[in-house]
Amino acid sequence: MQNVILVIHLILAACLIAVVLLQRSEGGALGIGGGGGGGLVSARGAASALGKVTWVIGIAFLCTSIFLTIVSDERREESVFDALGESGGALPLPAPVEETPPLTPDATVPQAAE
Repeated sequence: MQNVILVIHLILAACLIAVVLLQRSEGGALGIGGGGGGGLVSARGAASALGKVTWVIGIAFLCTSIFLTIVSDERREESVFDALGESGGALPLPAPVEETPPLTPDATVPQAAE
């Protein structure tokens, strides 16, 4: 199930990128489809339709993102917020690492048994 939603999520991401690049840029030539034009669809009508398609794909992308987050969180036994509540709001510190003293020129290094 998670793999199917992930594939849909990736397809939505590619479609969202394509639709955003097709939109007419309003300043600086950043859009692909921003040329002058005529034709069957007016520039204003095409911009309105592409804007609506962008909204629909964006909302679907957001929904799949939230769904993937919920599905991946089901594997976790406790929430991050639960761990914060147990420690009084502070994150637990990692265990201290034992440091080895630096070698000095007169220090002896044990030799391996021959």
